[in-house]
Amino acid sequence: MRRVIKVGTSVLRGAGGRSTDAVIGDLAASLCSLWERQEPVVLVTSGAVGLGCTALDREERPTELEGLQAAAAVGQGRLMTLYDQAFARHGRCVAQVLLTRGDLASRRRYQNACRTLEQLLAWGVTPVINENDTLATDELRFGDNDTLSALVAVAVQADELVLLTDIDSLYSGDPRSDANARPIPEVNNLAELEALSGVAKGGGRWGTGGMTTKLAAARIATASGIQVRLADGRDPAVLNALLAGEPRGTLFRPSDTPLSDRKGWLAHALLPKGSVTVDAGAERALLEQGASLLAVGVRAVAGDFQRRDAVRLLSLDGRELARGLSEMDSDELQQRKGQRGLVVHRDQLVITPGANNT
Repeated sequence: MRRVIKVGTSVLRGAGGRSTDAVIGDLAASLCSLWERQEPVVLVTSGAVGLGCTALDREERPTELEGLQAAAAVGQGRLMTLYDQAFARHGRCVAQVLLTRGDLASRRRYQNACRTLEQLLAWGVTPVINENDTLATDELRFGDNDTLSALVAVAVQADELVLLTDIDSLYSGDPRSDANARPIPEVNNLAELEALSGVAKGGGRWGTGGMTTKLAAARIATASGIQVRLADGRDPAVLNALLAGEPRGTLFRPSDTPLSDRKGWLAHALLPKGSVTVDAGAERALLEQGASLLAVGVRAVAGDFQRRDAVRLLSLDGRELARGLSEMDSDELQQRKGQRGLVVHRDQLVITPGANNT
């Protein structure tokens, strides 16, 4: 089995007096045991900003982009040193991989990243992946490593994504304010996942994700046929229990009809630059016939996009139906809507999960 393990900042900061060094040491021991069983693993880690703040004696996480980038620049080297030393104690090597959204939004760069990760895994090296916080601008940021970990899981064709966080399970409500909130041990399909999309919002003091982004990560991964496990990583026994197949936290079961690699890239890695609203006839053709989108079915165009940019295809009532690469720029499409011409070829679009169920 091939896994991607994501560790959040709140986990790395330790609990019960455990240091970040101790947490990483236990994590490395668990992941190296997977390699001994010939089970490749990729690690997606937060923590650079937090370690940078510690080194700078800052009690509060910066809120402005420049402060976050500077703290990440201080902390990233310290973070990798801890991982390098921890894995070396087990005779294993790690590789630092820093990514921005732009690295995965470009098909060529996405494929290059996939090849690099595959080579590292073939060599028995654990890729340690983080967002390139020092250089990423607002428009190229993932904003959270939950989304990054799901996209990495898709890129390496993982069997399982493990999200280690600071809560023990997904709940039916916010347990901090809802006395009736109950843990949810299993989410079986996309419909259940969508129904839970508003369960919890926000993030902890040091984290940026919150439950909303973890559900989004589960949506991305399960749509591509990847099982997702969510559990409390502050307990040092939890990861080994999960790796042994024990039922801890919440299990998100993968889709029975997973997206292909290219369709997954179109659906999740691209950053839409605009939107195209289509009429009812075009909606039926897209959803029921697997057709391309033609200009005759376009009713409105929003945003400023170029040819081959990603766009969202919307129904007349604003629902997202699909995403794809436009064959026209926004100005041309404004002029040609309702007329002839190809807008998005069916091979360059993917239906949004759940669109057929509305």
